[in-house]
Amino acid sequence: MKRRELVNLGIEHQPAIKAAEAACAAAAKSGMQKSDIRERIRAVVADPKRFEGDAIFGALADALCAPQPESEALRDDLEYTCWGEQDIDVAALEQMRNACRLPISVAAALMPDAHVGYGLPIGGVLATDNAVIPYAVGVDIACRVRLTVFDTPAAHIAGKQDRLEKILERETLFGVGQGWRPKQRPQHRVMDEDWSVTNVTRDLKDLAWKQLGTSGSGNHFVEFGEIRFDAGNPSGVAPGEYLAVVSHSGSRGSGATVCQHYSRLASDLHPGLPRECRHLAWLPMDGVGAEYWAAMELMGHYAAANHEVIHDKIARAVGGAVLMSMENHHNYAWKEQHGGREVIVHRKGATPAGPGALGYIPGTMTAPGYIVRGRGEPRSLHSASHGAGRRMSRTQARNTTRWSHMNATLREAGVKLLSAGLDETPTAYKDIDAVMAAQADLVEIVAKFQPRIVKMAPDGERPED
Repeated sequence: MKRRELVNLGIEHQPAIKAAEAACAAAAKSGMQKSDIRERIRAVVADPKRFEGDAIFGALADALCAPQPESEALRDDLEYTCWGEQDIDVAALEQMRNACRLPISVAAALMPDAHVGYGLPIGGVLATDNAVIPYAVGVDIACRVRLTVFDTPAAHIAGKQDRLEKILERETLFGVGQGWRPKQRPQHRVMDEDWSVTNVTRDLKDLAWKQLGTSGSGNHFVEFGEIRFDAGNPSGVAPGEYLAVVSHSGSRGSGATVCQHYSRLASDLHPGLPRECRHLAWLPMDGVGAEYWAAMELMGHYAAANHEVIHDKIARAVGGAVLMSMENHHNYAWKEQHGGREVIVHRKGATPAGPGALGYIPGTMTAPGYIVRGRGEPRSLHSASHGAGRRMSRTQARNTTRWSHMNATLREAGVKLLSAGLDETPTAYKDIDAVMAAQADLVEIVAKFQPRIVKMAPDGERPED
């Protein structure tokens, strides 16, 4: 049984969860069906003393009867600034308030694309003192976007659509567990880095190489489109409309494994956190946090390499010159100076927007994305949104969307969709232009990108984001 199921059955503190996991494994080995195991766990939770000495469930009963760990001392005096609050669901606001209660939290902000995540909401920015929170970085460590602008005029897209579609189909690979066969694996200097910086990353090198230059599921994409630069823009690109490609994905299965391992360690260190803060458990930077940091940075290099491989392959297939290339993380932690002190800034689904920093904020498969330049707003900890943000859960999107409706939306927008799931329907997202308007004091728009040919993971894929 998964930990979430055990928590839902009333097993809250870490020693009991571990005992329950061991009991579930032993019960399954003995031949018990999952439904019977669930009912037995429920019975143990209701009356643990009755199961003391039980060969399979006795250790769980003992853990449930043991004294509970002392509650962590939480604070209640830290406020946060929110952009676009009127379009953010109550649960995400509550998650941000919980993050502000941590004794290590020193500053926080919430971006206008915010929605519920694990621990810290997507769109949450949190500065901490000498501590890093794995779930505040996110499961898909170093998830990022990269944009490449070609010297091909945008007007040529219509005449080359078939060729561009074939390039995306040939040069990209999507989906949970997807990877290249050994002879297809690309070469990149990231595989020459020291993957033994932690025991976890050491064992992930082969998986990472297999998935190098691939994309996950959920909201990950690679898309061709047209980008417009006006006169006087700070990018250095001459005014005009050009062909461009944008990709969005992260560190794949390797990053997820790193997150899961260190999140468990963090949870073990803080058994007294209340249930609503459990996914906000932290690691001290002068302890195991330094190990996680090394793994996180390696995942950052690896995620960047994923995009570099994708864009290099596409650029060779497209031909011609590259006028501009840029990228940025939005699931990461940085050591930065804010308020006259060094802090750890977690941006979970938030784009770095320091003074003059260029970033890219995508919309949806039919809505525009924007190159932006940061204004360095102190209240946002130099951050901005990382996209439009969901306004509808994946389940709700799948249950309320039909392919006939989605195809009509795509035709109206002039977008060719090669593959995606119904949970990525544009109607599941907020209005990107409303989000941009809500953060006009955080970033200025440099250029506008309009998707034309979009590829995502096939329908039915489990989301990784």
